[in-house]
Parts: sequence; C-alpha cells; structure tokens
Amino acid sequence: MVLQSTAETLIGVSEAIRAVEAEIDYAARSDAKVLITGESGVGKEVIARLIHQRSRRSHTPLVTINCAGIPDPLLESALFGHVKGSFTGAHRDRLGLLEIADGGTIFLDEIGEMSLRMQALLLRFLENGELQRVGADYVQSRVNVRVIAATNRQLVDEIAAKAFREDLYYRLNVIHVTVAPLRARREDIPVFIEHFLRLYADRHGMQPPAMAPAVMDRLTAYDWPGNVRELRNVVERLIVRTHAGMITPDELPAEIQQPGPTRPLTPAKSGVAPLVDELFDRLVNGRESFWNVVHPLFIARDMTRADLRALLKKGLEQAGGSYKVLVQLFNMPLSDYKRFLNFLRKHQCQVPFQRFRASRVVTAAAETWTH
Repeated sequence: MVLQSTAETLIGVSEAIRAVEAEIDYAARSDAKVLITGESGVGKEVIARLIHQRSRRSHTPLVTINCAGIPDPLLESALFGHVKGSFTGAHRDRLGLLEIADGGTIFLDEIGEMSLRMQALLLRFLENGELQRVGADYVQSRVNVRVIAATNRQLVDEIAAKAFREDLYYRLNVIHVTVAPLRARREDIPVFIEHFLRLYADRHGMQPPAMAPAVMDRLTAYDWPGNVRELRNVVERLIVRTHAGMITPDELPAEIQQPGPTRPLTPAKSGVAPLVDELFDRLVNGRESFWNVVHPLFIARDMTRADLRALLKKGLEQAGGSYKVLVQLFNMPLSDYKRFLNFLRKHQCQVPFQRFRASRVVTAAAETWTH
C-alpha cells in the first residue's frame, strides 16, 4: 500500500498520448470510476495519479494497492480492515485502505488478478459504499471513495473464460483509458530518453551525457517489450556506465545493439498467452531453470498468476499430471519439490493435476489400441 503525493507529468508528443491526456481531463472533471488498460510498464499508475491530481479530490490521499500475488485473506484485510481476534495475528482492530482513502481516491492496480471471491466483495462495496471489516458481523461505516482500477489483461477475454465478473467489469468501466505500448508511439521514445537522461544524471550527481546519433536510432528502432519501465532502466544503466560524457552504441545492451527482426507477439498455440509459450520453450527446449526464468518475472509482477497457472497447465500436460516430473521438466533439482509446491501455495497458483493424469491414461490407451 502506498499513499501517493508526488506530482506527475504526462510525457510524449504522439497522437496516442494526446488522446490519453484528453481522457485524463474528462475523468478529472467527475468522480466516475475509471478503468485503465495497457501492457505492463506503459505507465498506468502515472495515469491514475494524474487523474487524482487534476480532480477535486487532489487535496485528499491517493491510496495505491497492487492486487497481484496477494492471497485473498490478506487482500480482504488490506482493503476492508479487520477486527481484533478475527484471525491469528489480529491483535487489534485495523482500518482498511478503503476507509483510509475516505474522501479521496483508491487505485487498484492489476485488478484482473483478483479472485472471483474478492471480486464479489469489491462489487458489493461499489454498490453501496458500506465497509464490513474481516471478522465483524455488522457494517462499520459508509465511505466516499473514488475507485480507479488498472489491468494488463483483456478483461473481455477473462469474462468469457469465467475468470472475471461481467457485472464488476461494467461497474468499473465507466471511463476507459487505454494506454498504447511504446512501440506503437515511437515518436515518444526520444522524449522519454531526454527526460530520463536529465532525471538520472541529476540523481547520480553528474551532467547529462551526450548521445551519438546511432544510439538514438537504435533506441528508437527497438520494440521495448517492457515499455517505459524497460526504457527507464536502460537509460539509468547508461548513465551509470558512461565515463566519457558520450554514450556510444557499444554501451547499449546486447538486445538493442543487434536488434534484428523482433519476434512479433503472434497468437499462441491453444489460445495460451505468447509470454507463456515463450517461457515454456525456454524451460523445456532451452533447458533454463524455473528459478532463473519464471520466478524473477513473477516476483517483479511482470507475470501474472493467470500466466503462471497457464504455464503449469502446459507443463503438467507434458508431465502426465506429476508435479515431481514437472520439477525436473522445468530444470529444478528434485530436492526443490517441496520448495516449488510451497511457492505455488503461497501465491495461490496451484493447478489441480488429476485431469492431466486422466488425459495421460486416455492417450496411453489410444496408443495401445492403434498398435
């Protein structure tokens, strides 16, 4: 949870970013709920802050919470609060973020990662503004909170897959702000580069370095799969590494020095997300370890619980429903079996294995019959 107060600015010169600017102004004139969608790293939280800063609630708190990877009991307590003795460790009554944000705004990042149970609780709150803390048998208060939500998932597809409530979607989707990926607005890339050069040079106590034209060309041509977040990190790395006051192509990361043809994000096999297919290929064919490839992405929240479950389903299908075989398939030592299962349980990402064992039996029987 974060209480935001830092002023934000919208960076960019493209038509796409100007359209976002107009939507921010529309949203700031009212208290209507806002849904912000776009790929990971495009700056959805910046949009939420700008809406709050330009609204009549600007003098009140903006409370932020990332819903990804937080187990239901903790998320429910964080949002709604709890009463003393409601669970182990609840030594006193505690306010929830919705109550803390009373009169202000709450930003629910990665709303698409909420469980169906939590979606139902949120929907009930949105309908009447009433708060009932965990462990309480009565409504404690009614609050006036503006809700802004964001997700990198296609919620329409999630609704079709019964993973997101349609009624909650329509409740949240009063004003919809879509943020285009950086590769779709390349004219904004030099503007971001200049901004981050000044920002990080000042932060590290140095003069902003010059940049060879070839460097800017390559940075602009790169597709930035991590969007603005990736660009920001690359610029800071260049600031730290440069010593001659001039950034040259040799100092660029390898993937930008020799970009080559960027692999497009094509529809994946069996409807699985492209990220999942790519990770599965790196694990199974590239022989990379789950802990080195998947775990860092998930912890950094660049990979969702739904993505991880989809990856596990692909692995269990090949492993015949055996998690022990899956551990080895994903290039972990068998001694990591309990550690792996504990990680999945902690983040509520377990996938039932029974149907994959059943499919293995059917497949084996079919092969026996054909032979």
